[in-house]
Amino acid sequence: MASTATTGVGATASRDALDRPPSAHPAARGEPDRDRPARLAIRDLSFRFGERHVLRQVSFEVGRGEIVGLLGPNGAGKSTLFSIITGLLRPASGEILLDGQEIAPGARALRARMGVVFQAPSLDAKLGAFENLVLGGQLFGLSRAEARARATELLAAAGLADRAGDPAGKLSGGLRRRLELARALIHRPSILLMDEPTVGLDAAAFKQTWELVRELSRRQGLTVLLTTHRPDEAEACDRLVVLAQGRVVATGSPDALRARVPGDVVTVEADDPAPLAAEIAARFGVHPRVGAHGIHLERERGHELVPRLVEAFPPGRFRSVSIRRPTLADAFLAITGRDLEGDA
Repeated sequence: MASTATTGVGATASRDALDRPPSAHPAARGEPDRDRPARLAIRDLSFRFGERHVLRQVSFEVGRGEIVGLLGPNGAGKSTLFSIITGLLRPASGEILLDGQEIAPGARALRARMGVVFQAPSLDAKLGAFENLVLGGQLFGLSRAEARARATELLAAAGLADRAGDPAGKLSGGLRRRLELARALIHRPSILLMDEPTVGLDAAAFKQTWELVRELSRRQGLTVLLTTHRPDEAEACDRLVVLAQGRVVATGSPDALRARVPGDVVTVEADDPAPLAAEIAARFGVHPRVGAHGIHLERERGHELVPRLVEAFPPGRFRSVSIRRPTLADAFLAITGRDLEGDA
C-alpha cells in the first residue's frame, strides 16, 4: 500500500484510517457476504439517445466488499451506466437497489452512501491537497473540524501527508488520482464508484492506486464498482461484468473468463491480415479472428501449430508469429468477436 512509506504519526494515522470499518461483516475480511442482499443491484436498466439504444436491460449485482469491474471498449455503455448510477442521467426503464431496497438514481440517500471518482479531473487545481479534502468533506455535511480530521487521516492513508500543502495542480498524475480517491472517501461511503480510474497513469502510479483500493476494500468492507477497458486493470477485480453494445454478455471472475479461451493464443502479424486469415482457416481448419494487433487464433498445444504456419507460407508473408497464454483481452474477443481496444 502507498502509505507504507510513511513513518511515525503518519503511519499510525494511516492504519487508523484504514482499520475503522463501517460495520463488522464478512466483506471486512475480504469475503463478500452472500447471505445478505447485494450492496448494489442493477435490474433491467435501459437507456437510449434518440433512436440509439445505449443500454439494453442491463442487470448485475455487486456484493458487500466486492470489487467489480464493468469491462468493455469505448462506446460499450460503461460511462452512460456510471452516469445513471450517480444520478447524472435518468434511465428509460429499470431499477437500482441499495441493500435490497429500490432507490431512485441520484437519490440523496444513494449519494450519501457513495464516493465517486470521475474520469475527468475534478480537483480544484489552485487549492492544496489538504484544503481540497476539507472542502469535499464540508460539501458532504461534515463540520470543518471533522473534515480537517478526516482529511489528515486520508492524506496519510494515501501516502500524501508530506504533500498536504501542495496545490493539486502541481501534483503528478498518480498523486492527483490518489487525492481524488481520498476525496471520494471523505464522508466514509460504503460504495466507491470509479470511472476509468487509472487512465493516463504510469505503471508505478497504477500499482499504488490499486494497492490503496484493495486495502480499503479488504479492511473496511468497501464495495467498489469501476469501469475500465484495460485488461491489466480488469485482472485486479474480484469479478467482471462484460459489456458489449449496451448489453451484459458475460460475468465472472477474471480466471473464469480467461478459461473461455481454450489452450494457447497464437498471434500472426501481417500486412494483409484479412485474406491471410481466410487462408489459414482453409489450410488448418481453425477459426482465426482479425483484431487490432493481427490475426488471433486459439489452439491447444499452440507451440505445435507455429512451425506448421511458418512452413506453410512463403518468407515475408508474416511480419511475426507469437504464442502466449490467454489474457482478458483475448477472452473479450472470444466472447464478443470484438477487440477490447477498439470502439463498440
